[in-house]
Amino acid sequence: MTEAANATTTNGYDADSIKVLKGLEAVRKRPGMYIGDTDDGSGLHHMIYEVVDNAIDESLAGYSDRTDVVLNGDGSVTVRDNGRGIPVDIHKEEGVSAAEVIMTQLHAGGKFDQNSYKVSGGLHGVGVSVVNALSEWLDLRIWRDGWEHYVRFEHGETVKPLKRVKECGDRTGTEVTFLASPSIFAITEYNFATLEHRLRELAFLNSGVTLHLTDARHGEPGTVIFHYEGGTEAFVHYLDKARQPLHDKPVLITGERDGISVEIALEWTDAYHENTLCFTNNIPQRDGGTHLAGLRAALTRTISHYAQETGLLKKEKVQPTGDDMREGMTCVLSVKVPDPKFSSQTKDKLVSSEVRPVVEGVVSEKLAEWFEEHPSDARKVIGKVVEAAAAREAARRARELTRRKGALDISSLPGKLADCQNRDPAQSELFLVEGDSAGGTAKQGRDRAFQAILPLRGKILNVERARFDKMLSSAEVGTLITAMGTGIGRDDFNIEKLRYHKIIIMTDADVDGSHIRTLLLTFFFRQMPDIIERGHLYIAQPPLYRAKRGNSERYLKDDRELEEYLIDVSISEAVLVLQDGQQIAGPHLRELITQARQVRTLLGRMSSRVPNRILEQAAIAGALSPEFLASTHNNQPVMDTICQRLDNLEVEHEKGWSGEVTDSGSLLFRRTLRGVTETHAIDSALAHSGEARRLDQMSASLGEIYNGKATLRIRDNRYPIRGPVGLVNTFMSAGRKGISIQRYKGLGEMNAEQLRETTLDPNVRRLLQVRVAHADEAQEVFSTLMGDVVEPRREFIQNNALKVTNLDI
Repeated sequence: MTEAANATTTNGYDADSIKVLKGLEAVRKRPGMYIGDTDDGSGLHHMIYEVVDNAIDESLAGYSDRTDVVLNGDGSVTVRDNGRGIPVDIHKEEGVSAAEVIMTQLHAGGKFDQNSYKVSGGLHGVGVSVVNALSEWLDLRIWRDGWEHYVRFEHGETVKPLKRVKECGDRTGTEVTFLASPSIFAITEYNFATLEHRLRELAFLNSGVTLHLTDARHGEPGTVIFHYEGGTEAFVHYLDKARQPLHDKPVLITGERDGISVEIALEWTDAYHENTLCFTNNIPQRDGGTHLAGLRAALTRTISHYAQETGLLKKEKVQPTGDDMREGMTCVLSVKVPDPKFSSQTKDKLVSSEVRPVVEGVVSEKLAEWFEEHPSDARKVIGKVVEAAAAREAARRARELTRRKGALDISSLPGKLADCQNRDPAQSELFLVEGDSAGGTAKQGRDRAFQAILPLRGKILNVERARFDKMLSSAEVGTLITAMGTGIGRDDFNIEKLRYHKIIIMTDADVDGSHIRTLLLTFFFRQMPDIIERGHLYIAQPPLYRAKRGNSERYLKDDRELEEYLIDVSISEAVLVLQDGQQIAGPHLRELITQARQVRTLLGRMSSRVPNRILEQAAIAGALSPEFLASTHNNQPVMDTICQRLDNLEVEHEKGWSGEVTDSGSLLFRRTLRGVTETHAIDSALAHSGEARRLDQMSASLGEIYNGKATLRIRDNRYPIRGPVGLVNTFMSAGRKGISIQRYKGLGEMNAEQLRETTLDPNVRRLLQVRVAHADEAQEVFSTLMGDVVEPRREFIQNNALKVTNLDI
């Protein structure tokens, strides 16, 4: 750390910077007021965000350039930065160290002192003390003033006061490790993808900052590093990977007025939907606020003025609106405000009134300049706006025509709709069914009191690629809109008129069914997002199998349930006899099968190039351990053993395996059949993968069971077992004896009674509720998979082709 930074540390940020407003007990009593929902996982992740926001504050102030977030194996989280370190000197008012004041007093922090932070994401100074209050325990390490300091808290109370541990030289920074309290949070397992999304946002918004996210919960730790140059401009490029921009580079708008700094990047694309992300001091505002209002007002005024001045709208009969001007626009709006005001602690909406005129003024000035300097790009943007206005007008005429025909009147509901008797939306369900055959069965099996059925013929229009007016002319889309009763479009959609509070997509378990389901999800996400946000959209989970044994029947949701059922059928009569005569049965055998299924899953993830049986036998022999791979001496006997075991799995004329460890640390296996040599290599990258590490951890127990010749006895039958995969497969084949298994591919294959028992009856059916966790990621997925640009879709297929299971060709 530089001398200048040290001087700032001493003068501007010490115990006197910390202002105190007391009371922490309220946090434990009403955690939702401070951290968000404690039941759905959002509050749990906010715990990490609050600590990370403090680390990023150090970055905003210019004192830190790296933050680490580690998910530890014991369920705790570590957040570490290389900033100045929390002050450790004694606080004059409280009589204890400033670090303890910050961690144990609500509304205590440097965020109230304008000398310490110019701008801050840590709202109200409650963040880190709330994390402490809602944690089982919290360890705080501070590197500052040449010493490492340590203090420990439990349930928000200091149990080990601050003390010096050892000298640390020039190192500075703060490390917070905490374990969220299971008595407060219903879910205590962190979602890596959710954290990855948030840290990626922070890396984009803080150009040049490096963020490391490490998952050390399972086997070998995996780390993702986020570092981007270019700020909001790079963010827009990232968001528009699957869209075709209308101009070469995003419009970059920056400015500062009255202590408020504005950074905006925006880009118009050939898409039909706006995608705007708002941030204040790096905190996302899902519901926008005054900064978004300022941006929209400036866009509308500036584009209208330019179009009028240049005469680009003279021949147009339709006057564009603000919505037309934002069609296809991707925008990242980031403001830095010294003392931001939000509608709640979750910071979803900015309410600081002084921000709007600043954003409006900066955008108006800079966007007007951009239009003047890029006339050809400006003409493309205006052309896009005119197209959007024309399409809106055509859609309006189509809607009016529809209204005049009375199509939105309940008395003229679609003829295909089998409506329910109940008129209370909260009690009513609408099933969207694929085809007339499944529709007929569903109509017979439903409870007509509260279940309505709407069969959809064929595949509905892909609304991702269609303009609004074209969408309204689609018969199937029109039928769907009419049945739901909400209307459609910004002006006409009214969620309060929704006739069913459960809309359930029910399609077949094949490729066409998956495609229709995806088209319907695209329709709801793009045209009726409120239905998803309010939790009204569901996906039915009809069973894939029916198993009949004697007079009893079981419906099984998927392959996993079928496997568990077949194992359950046989396990009570099964005994595994090892080579030394030891017998394993009952709960111990079930544990062994569970482990065997884990091994099979790991093998399936590892490689499509190396046969599973080779990887399996290498794991049993302990040949995937780092020690074995690092040594090229005395490992040939192990390779010979693996090859002998591989030969035992082959029929007589296909034996002949040989193996060696190469100088590069790869395991090489060969055999020659009918003059053709077959070679397989477990290369160094595969041998050091996370799956290989996990298999190596199991190798000792695998070796105990499978190194010798084991035999599985089920009833009067004997089966040789050579490995964990063989154990699972043997149970599966033995379990099938005497059982009739039917696989359903379409709902039409079930009769009405079966459909009612499995999919329609609310007491036994399974439904998946459709939710959108991250709107920008959902935007990207729909654009990639359903949009016009082919390249991102091809890349997606290539990257994920090997992960496909149950490919239907």
